[in-house]
Amino acid sequence: MTSLAAVVLAASTGLTAAASTGLTHAARPRQADPLQQEVDAIHDTGAVGVSAEVTSPDADGTARAGTAEAGTERPMPRDGRFRIGSATKTFTATVVLQLVEEGRMSLEDTVERWLPGVVEGKGNDGRKISVRQLLQHTSGIPDIKADIPALNSAKGYRAERFRTYAPGELVAMAMRHGRTFPPGKGWSYSNTNYILAAMIIEKAAGGSWADEVKDRIIRPLGMEHTSAPDTFPFIRGPHARGYAAFGTGTGTRTGIDVTTLDPSMAVGSGSIISTTHDLNRFYAALLGGRLLDPARLDEMTTTMTAPELGVAYGLGIAEIELPCGGSYFGHVGELLGYRMWSGVTRDGSRSAVVYATGDGGKDTGKAMSALVGQELCRTR
Repeated sequence: MTSLAAVVLAASTGLTAAASTGLTHAARPRQADPLQQEVDAIHDTGAVGVSAEVTSPDADGTARAGTAEAGTERPMPRDGRFRIGSATKTFTATVVLQLVEEGRMSLEDTVERWLPGVVEGKGNDGRKISVRQLLQHTSGIPDIKADIPALNSAKGYRAERFRTYAPGELVAMAMRHGRTFPPGKGWSYSNTNYILAAMIIEKAAGGSWADEVKDRIIRPLGMEHTSAPDTFPFIRGPHARGYAAFGTGTGTRTGIDVTTLDPSMAVGSGSIISTTHDLNRFYAALLGGRLLDPARLDEMTTTMTAPELGVAYGLGIAEIELPCGGSYFGHVGELLGYRMWSGVTRDGSRSAVVYATGDGGKDTGKAMSALVGQELCRTR
């Protein structure tokens, strides 16, 4: 659950990597492994730990660098779990589009139709906002992130890391703020859009957002290490610790340990826990046409300029330029102590996912973007 604007950067091909110090897939010569070099480059920007995986029809590769816990020598876990943050939005948009395909709802339905009286006040009006505008961030609905103490300061995190929010409570908090712009008249990233989308899924499908994601995506794709937790604050299974300094400028690599967190403030927008392997499987299946019919996938990947991000944005997915020409689809994500970048070729044949722990430094996002772009370019 992030503003994205701070981490979506144009892919760079000019980064230099340090000598390989991590672990890598046995099929690659360690001393010449470009994926390992790219992972090392991310670690060198200030991340505590980094892990990446690339999948394609002809070869797969993994690489790790850093440690799973600051101050220890414990290596990053193989296929470790982590909070994927805003990449959750691609899952939510996929479920909405499946419901559209089934005739249960339309992208042109208003928010008011499904959630009467929920979006109103301060210029916000659910009668004038469509489901499509929620998914594409053109609704003008204000973002909730700044109102959640646990996401914005060490004091707030310590006081509220176990606090449970109801989706309606979060939307009501957002409604205290004026709309960003009239619906359809601008573009602004807002996590509130996807909290509302999760609420609409529950109304249209008759099951909770988490259950619909599990039944429609996680189980059918065999994503055994992926979960859509409701309020459970811990990460089950092998995982690296997450750290955040909350912008204090202390100069430390780690900040404080923020691994434990009730994810209810990010329902629909950022709460999923997954692995690099499972996320590669998801994005490859999505762009490969296994989750949506051609018409719905076309709607998802029809993009518009997202000025604050420097990319194009569709419905829960971004289109990002490749350093070798052309573009790929994916999403970045960040939720307290974990940040990730995912990308997949247009035909779903090759995908790459990388995540890092800790806030990292000013070049961490650029280095993560470079890894994904360079790995997807290797097929061209």
